Amino acid sequence: MTLTQFAMRNTWRNKRRSLLSILSLGFSFLLLTFMITIWRSLYIDPWTAKGALRMVCRHRVSFFVPMPGYYREKIRTVPNVANVVPLNRFDGMYKDEHSFIQIGTDPGEFLNVYQEYDLAADQVTAWQQDPTGAIVDSGLARRMGWKLGDRVVIQGVKFPLELALTIRGIFRSALPVPVLYFNWNYVETKIRRGGDEVFLISADSIDHVSRISLAIDGMFRNSPAPTRTEAEQVFDMDAVAMFGNVKGFILSISLAVLFATLMASATTVAMSIRERTAEVAVLRTMGLVPKTIAALFVGEAVTLCLVSWLLAGIAAYGLVHVIVYSAAPLAVFLKIKPIAMAASLVLAVTLGVLSAIIPAYRASRMNIVQGLRHVH
Repeated sequence: MTLTQFAMRNTWRNKRRSLLSILSLGFSFLLLTFMITIWRSLYIDPWTAKGALRMVCRHRVSFFVPMPGYYREKIRTVPNVANVVPLNRFDGMYKDEHSFIQIGTDPGEFLNVYQEYDLAADQVTAWQQDPTGAIVDSGLARRMGWKLGDRVVIQGVKFPLELALTIRGIFRSALPVPVLYFNWNYVETKIRRGGDEVFLISADSIDHVSRISLAIDGMFRNSPAPTRTEAEQVFDMDAVAMFGNVKGFILSISLAVLFATLMASATTVAMSIRERTAEVAVLRTMGLVPKTIAALFVGEAVTLCLVSWLLAGIAAYGLVHVIVYSAAPLAVFLKIKPIAMAASLVLAVTLGVLSAIIPAYRASRMNIVQGLRHVH
């Protein structure tokens, strides 16, 4: 039997303790992997390939404050701007029990900006030609039981009016967001608001995004409604920041998980080594040097952490899949990438080594005579 096989077998010598330890460590690694995934998905990875070309222009004070509608045509005059469309939240209720995102926009230009949406050409035409038409995400349509031609009545909460819309298109996207888009002119003809909450802008090249943002904000700097133009993902992160210090929250949870995992693993290893004092003394009498004995215990701890990490990785994929296909709007951007799994693997191995190195070092250098007299 090799030393590696010996370490593997000793990992399972107390099956109940090993199983409980794996479940405990696995839950910790699951939470840690999930936190890493959230961090990367929100703050590092681009959400969509086309998203890097998009910017959001809003009122500098708050995106709850509308901007004059004529800003749209002024923004078009900025060099390298490809498209400009308004986005306005309606915030209504459907049948007093279902809530989802309702966005008013310009059907004639919206799909030029959001090219990720897969919508049949005849449905695009039907939406653009019907002033009361709407398009919905396929997941939302399936959940609500909607089909093409259905009438959807949404009672306004933010605006004192009722929308009577007709489903003209059902689109599919790699990022399923529960959203309904309709023609904002429908609302304008009833309440004559004359303003828009945000303008969604697409550039003709990613190299021009920064320059376009500066040019737009410079154009309206001295106007009654100054603007703030930023990348689409940055805008979405500003919305997330309204819920508090998300970065600090994720970091504090990750550190707490790391500490708890280290303590749990160290306790398990220390108990295992204490029960095998006589065995360690026998190994010493057989000629094994202290470094080899310490390596055996460290290997057992690392093996335990690796098995826990593997189970946690499988569970993390399942958890993210469930969350992504839920009704949480921002959760659709979660995606577990190999680098996140690699980071959690490195942490798992590191925690295994750190939890075992001190008790393994002490056990490997114990007095052989005293060890042989130890009675478990």
